[in-house]
Amino acid sequence: MGRPLAPVDSWSGGNDYENYVGRWSRLVAPRFVAWLSVQPGARWLDVGCGTGALTETVLLDGSPDAIVGIDPSPDFLAVAAAQVPDPRASFRPGNAQAIPLEDATVDVVVSGLVLNFVPDREAALREMRRVTRAGGTVGAYVWDYQGEMQLMKLFWDTAAALDPASRTLHEASRFRFCRPGPLRALFIDAGLLSVEVEPIVVPTVFRDFDDYWTPFLHASAPAPTYARSLGEDQREALRTALQRRLPTRDDGSIHLTAGAWAVRGFNGG
Repeated sequence: MGRPLAPVDSWSGGNDYENYVGRWSRLVAPRFVAWLSVQPGARWLDVGCGTGALTETVLLDGSPDAIVGIDPSPDFLAVAAAQVPDPRASFRPGNAQAIPLEDATVDVVVSGLVLNFVPDREAALREMRRVTRAGGTVGAYVWDYQGEMQLMKLFWDTAAALDPASRTLHEASRFRFCRPGPLRALFIDAGLLSVEVEPIVVPTVFRDFDDYWTPFLHASAPAPTYARSLGEDQREALRTALQRRLPTRDDGSIHLTAGAWAVRGFNGG
């Protein structure tokens, strides 16, 4: 099978990303924000805000004074700004490893589905701590690629059965740190205190197989990038194998789960 020689993590096409995993991140975000237990009136920063799923949830459920969303993708920022017109929210270009804010300017820093795509996670956590006031909260969540993030795990497991070379692209293999132990260690090593890790599992119900498969043909995330790299015959073989493998109900719907690991810590100053 044809395939990329190395993982390709490009981020464009905000609406396509929303159809791929943004819609499921929106189910995780309320559980995550509630778990953080932040008092109303706080100043928030959303690092890697993407299409605004977590930012919007903070506005709805966290009662912030203000929230800034940063992201390196102009396309994602445009989608976020269009979807989140609340005057308490602002969006600007920014990199997790060099956050464009002054020291100790926010009460809470959050990041959803971003840490595994940051080249230097340690630097990103140090930056998150830098911009957080003493006693403030730093929190993040990532997919449970090795377990309950079924829509991706089933895709990659099926791809590997057809094309063993694709195992090097499997997100469960690439992002082994997305587990409780490594996540806790990452936050502790950044100097954060009282670090906790919590599982969050949400349902991902697809109307039919096309609702599951079509986002893989358009989004810019790793699995869709691999699917589009295949020749037409190879892509059709993958499609057919997936359709046979997925648990399809009599009405055509497909019921899976998406699991995430949430982690939080406090800035001791």
